[in-house]
Amino acid sequence: MLTAADLPPIIQGGMGVSVSSWQLASAVAQHGHLGVVSGTALDLVLARRLQNGDEDGHARRALAAFPEPDIAERVLKRYYISGGRGAGTPYSPIPRLAIRQRRALQELAVTGSFVDVWLAKEGHSGLVGINCLEKIQMSTPATLYGARLAGVDAVLMGAGVPRTIPNLLNMLARNEPINFAIDVDGADDGAFTVDFDPVNLLGYVPKVQRPVFLAIVSSHVLALFLAREEAIRPDGFIVETPPAGGHNAPPRRPELDERGEMVFGPRDEPDLDKIAATGLPYWLAGAAGTPEALREALIQGAMGIQVGTVFALSNDSGIRPGIRDQMRAGIHDDSLYVRTDPKASPTGFPFKVAEISGTMSETSIYEARPRLCDLGYLRTAFVKADGEIGYRCPSEPVHMYVRKGGDIADTIGRQCLCNGLTATAGIAQIHAGGYLEAPVATLGSDLAGAKRLAEKYPAGWSAIEVINWLVSLSLDSPRIKKGLSPSLS
Repeated sequence: MLTAADLPPIIQGGMGVSVSSWQLASAVAQHGHLGVVSGTALDLVLARRLQNGDEDGHARRALAAFPEPDIAERVLKRYYISGGRGAGTPYSPIPRLAIRQRRALQELAVTGSFVDVWLAKEGHSGLVGINCLEKIQMSTPATLYGARLAGVDAVLMGAGVPRTIPNLLNMLARNEPINFAIDVDGADDGAFTVDFDPVNLLGYVPKVQRPVFLAIVSSHVLALFLAREEAIRPDGFIVETPPAGGHNAPPRRPELDERGEMVFGPRDEPDLDKIAATGLPYWLAGAAGTPEALREALIQGAMGIQVGTVFALSNDSGIRPGIRDQMRAGIHDDSLYVRTDPKASPTGFPFKVAEISGTMSETSIYEARPRLCDLGYLRTAFVKADGEIGYRCPSEPVHMYVRKGGDIADTIGRQCLCNGLTATAGIAQIHAGGYLEAPVATLGSDLAGAKRLAEKYPAGWSAIEVINWLVSLSLDSPRIKKGLSPSLS
């Protein structure tokens, strides 16, 4: 049985909506390290691929391998358009996440994660993981079960306190009915659950194994909390420091600098000795994407590193090529800036925003976007006055958010990350009137490693070239030798 100690020294970060594509995860896994697909909005990704005609046939090939053909056939019938949707035609909507879930929602969520993990694992014996946000709780059981049906080897989760995931993975591995507790504003813990029954969904009991679980933490306090009890203990940790891309844990002392960015200080640095004292394996992340960082991590006792930015900028990632080219050019000439925005994310967590022309980082583009919440992955459930469940998001129209009991102050500066990150992956929605969703781009704020790669590979680089570069100073390490890239062996 696979354990956290068996995982390789380089973990490719799980980024954005399909930035960590199955193609990227496959390339990393085939070269001896842990490839990771992003688990965010995979139901939407599958539905839009199919509506675009699935020109390369990858999604349909994966669906043909899904263990319950009737479910795969229903998804195809609902979303597949031969030849693709017409130019200027909006994508058809998919069921929105909710606590009370219809079968169609769960079938699409299960097949969505199955497809990406299955494609990432196709044709090799390398290891593949899936990265999910703890904040998007309502999709977690179905997403992780679909990944497990495809043979996922590891689950990574951050952006919250993932204390319920170890038990969830145990129950999914046993195909048990799940009552997964959801955080609901105004309700006691555990008062509301998402119900997911694997056997009822599939109609039979498949054989599945439990993947390794790595909790993504930013402080030793959280790591010690999770490690103290078996029921909530992960198999290992990924320890992210403030330069990491995407969502960050807020600083202990919320302060803004003259640019209006979150300020992190020494108190926000995790105590690695205390994390090591838990006895659980750990990997370092955030400004860790260089050969020197890998070598130092191994010397000081970490299992290795998790690397995001240089993989996100590789030719294998799911970032729309034009955006990736802009970012690489900006890195090459030192003009790219990544800010830690305290307001952009509706989650309330600080979020790294890469300032790229033509994206939501431009004030004019942000202000031109009509406020709407048509995807709803980051919306929050709350108890209404009549005791029923409602949903609100600080990025939705202000009057609607306030009418639902939200604080108007929470709406200031919020961006629709759901649509923005989806647009970055090249599957932007076009709305009535012709408005096309603008991208939101994110990277880590430490661009030193990317700068060096841009100088080494001015025309761009592959995931394999990233791996070979990262291990170049650690070739004498037993952990590196175990999964040595073929070009270096």
